[in-house]
Amino acid sequence: MATAQHRYLRIGTSFYKKVKKPLLSKDVLESLIPWTIEAIKQDHPNEWRILLKEMPKYDGFCTIPEHLDYHRDYQGFYNLYEPIIHVPKKSECETILQFIEHIFGEQYELGLDYLQLLYTHPRQRLPVLCLVSSEGNTGKTTFLNLLKAVFGNNMTFNTNADFRSNFNADWVSKLIIAIDEVLLDRREDSEKIKNLSTAKSYKAEAKGKDRFEVEFFGKIILCSNNEDNFMVIGVHETRYWVRKVCQFEQLDPDFLWKIESEIPAFLHYLLSRNLSTKNNSRMWFTPEQIATSALRKVKSHYVNKVELELYEIIREIMEAKGLNDYCLTNTHTKLLLERSGIKITRSQVRNILEGQWKLKQHPNASTFSTFLYDHNGFLLEFDGKGRYYRITQHDLDRIYEEMLTF
Repeated sequence: MATAQHRYLRIGTSFYKKVKKPLLSKDVLESLIPWTIEAIKQDHPNEWRILLKEMPKYDGFCTIPEHLDYHRDYQGFYNLYEPIIHVPKKSECETILQFIEHIFGEQYELGLDYLQLLYTHPRQRLPVLCLVSSEGNTGKTTFLNLLKAVFGNNMTFNTNADFRSNFNADWVSKLIIAIDEVLLDRREDSEKIKNLSTAKSYKAEAKGKDRFEVEFFGKIILCSNNEDNFMVIGVHETRYWVRKVCQFEQLDPDFLWKIESEIPAFLHYLLSRNLSTKNNSRMWFTPEQIATSALRKVKSHYVNKVELELYEIIREIMEAKGLNDYCLTNTHTKLLLERSGIKITRSQVRNILEGQWKLKQHPNASTFSTFLYDHNGFLLEFDGKGRYYRITQHDLDRIYEEMLTF
């Protein structure tokens, strides 16, 4: 009876049953599934009244991430966050430490800080960690599997399609959201990840249900075989930590089993070490601390090709006509780019001129002169009237430096 009564819960006005779902790994995943009072009566015809009376009852669900002082019952609410099954134990964890050094290289101490914060301060915002390599057998997926072994059901693996889907209720309340073989090369993907990385709350949505707001504490980890353009990362973006992972010289088929066996010792190590960094930004690490050549490589790929082409066009016009400054409107900019075969909207033009190049539009419609190409390719001077941008030679030098230096 004591066993049966704790297999059933009433949360709010609904009934649930605790089940242990078998996995291919021969482990089990404990979860709640909706149950009915009729099913309880059928399964326990002689005891259901006692079960109903003695079963744990909660006012509702909550998700409170905690590892060191975990509570399932949180002020009368059922905590959906799962406890870590591993108990820290003082022992050797040399295999895991060598593996962490392989992943983080010269940023080894920062890598340990990242993992320590995940374990001891799960609510702390952290940068979007990206592990990239065009080579095989680097350990990127093994790193994700290690985190899964540590944090269990508090970590989820998503696909690119899962991340882009509007239905996110299955992952939005997880501690770690990992995407292996990532290719999120749309700008809206990057914007979504940027927003998630610093969000305090997010709208969760499940099929057939209304959207509802949840507290968001997730950390995003991306792995990709594409070192150059797995994601659009802007020149001034500071939320990404991109590391290129080298290939293992020799592959041990029992490697994952070895590092999993050291998890209790590794957790003890994380509890006993002092952090090598202090909380110096909203994502703990400063942009300078997590800057890498791999990040610069991705940024250089996504130095907006349109920006670069527009810069070259304007520089060419100013040099050809010996201009110290050049005036143009959004419409003129669009025409110049379309002449080079680049289709672009006026809103995208405005984003480049104002958002990226930090130019100020003239506050009122005024007359100005500019140079444009005619249909024969000759530069001709035109008079115009409107809210224009004025670009000086100093602006061009600054824009070039900002585009190619990060």
